[in-house]
Amino acid sequence: MKTLRLILGDQLSQDVSSLRDIDPNRDVVLMVEVWDETTYVKHHKQKIVLVLSAMRHFAESLRLEGIAVDYIHLDDKGNTGSFTGELGRALLRHSADRVIVTEPGEWRVWEIMQTWASAFGTPVEIREDDRFLCSTAEFAKWAQGRKSLRMEFFYRYLRRKTGWLMDGSQPHGGQWNYDPQNRKPLPRHLTIPPRRGFEPDAITSDVMALVKNRFASHFGDLESFGWAVTRVDALEALSHFIQNSLPQFGDYQDAMRSEQDFLFHSVLSPYINIGLLQAREVCEVALDAYHQGLAPLHSTEGFIRQILGWREYIRGIYWSRMPAYPESNFFGANRSLPEFYWTGHTDMKCLREAILDTQRNAYAHHIQRLMLTGNFALLAGIAPAEVEEWYLVVYADAFEWVELPNTHGMALHADGGLLGSKPYVASGAYINRMSDYCNGCAFNPKLKLGDRACPFNYLYWNFLISHKAILQPNPRMAFPYRMLARFTAEHRQSITHQAQRFLAGLESKR
Repeated sequence: MKTLRLILGDQLSQDVSSLRDIDPNRDVVLMVEVWDETTYVKHHKQKIVLVLSAMRHFAESLRLEGIAVDYIHLDDKGNTGSFTGELGRALLRHSADRVIVTEPGEWRVWEIMQTWASAFGTPVEIREDDRFLCSTAEFAKWAQGRKSLRMEFFYRYLRRKTGWLMDGSQPHGGQWNYDPQNRKPLPRHLTIPPRRGFEPDAITSDVMALVKNRFASHFGDLESFGWAVTRVDALEALSHFIQNSLPQFGDYQDAMRSEQDFLFHSVLSPYINIGLLQAREVCEVALDAYHQGLAPLHSTEGFIRQILGWREYIRGIYWSRMPAYPESNFFGANRSLPEFYWTGHTDMKCLREAILDTQRNAYAHHIQRLMLTGNFALLAGIAPAEVEEWYLVVYADAFEWVELPNTHGMALHADGGLLGSKPYVASGAYINRMSDYCNGCAFNPKLKLGDRACPFNYLYWNFLISHKAILQPNPRMAFPYRMLARFTAEHRQSITHQAQRFLAGLESKR
């Protein structure tokens, strides 16, 4: 029996389930670059280069193993531009008896896959993606009957399951997480390790030329492209992080600094999400460093929590709640996304820095995403669908299964609290405490009203005023509402008026 094995662009691992029992003497691996996948949103130029170059390198690695690979390039003559079209053409070319594929990461591709068997009259086996540490079925079983689906409880469940950082049934060190130790502002003179970047080789250079030609209107720059596109280089990036950044990652993972794009962050998520690295191996390398005394417990735990806790949890939420999940809009937000999200042209220095970093690198760390671009979008009442599309476009690690719950639930609280126990909103005081962005900004984080007041300040209080009926009953919002209760009616009215003028100005500039 001849089998056609389709590998998607985020399945670039020889351990992927669809390759596990491959017969090199009979089977063919199909890999396709298609217009539909590069343009369903206008992805950052660097993201397209990363995925296409990594695909081409992965195809070469399979060929070196003696595996037949049928690879369709984006600009090949006759390319239909879709998974379905290219699978149909390949079935005719190879006279295959069946198709094997690993389940996709995104719901829209899952729906496409459901049509293939009947469309082609060929058996299609869709295998579980077991590169994750928790299957979707296991997550559904864990979630069944629970009143709360908080990540913390799921994280503890997986800690017990894996035994990572555990002493029997209890967490190693006596605490499940060390988040309070992971919120230090960055000391002014602390040396930041350089990012481990990689020079584009001939394959990557060809892809970059293709992207410059075919995707010139897409967001982002290519000049600083330095992503790993092979497993060997991704492993080197992992080693570099463990040696140079993990020891101080825990202390400063929430910090931000001007002209420092990466700080102590691993910048490994794109590699994990496309398959060059496996979540399990990344965690185990970090655990080994801790056990060898090379990294402190709070750094190691904080890093493990991002992968074992948050990454696995987000995937479980996505697959358990689709396709209805993005339809919720708890706050009724409907304002259009400001143009400065695409240009960085704003007098708010913190947003300008985060957006220009993203334009330059297809990357921003989680606090820049959550507490700057996400926080502003929530306070300003930006329509969730527009914000979610922006996040999906601009980040190299953004695939819908990870982007949508993080944006819809965590950043925008649009799901009404399924993910977060409260909205993640903050005023200019938080940004000033955790960054140096306020230095040299046109606005003053200490001013609450007036032309030079930080917009985050009056937008924050306006948000609380506007949504008092649905937020005040939340116990975690008790403190800000006690503060709001001390404001005079005149002060509240002044806040509302200035916020309204500012938001009207955003709309007039589109």
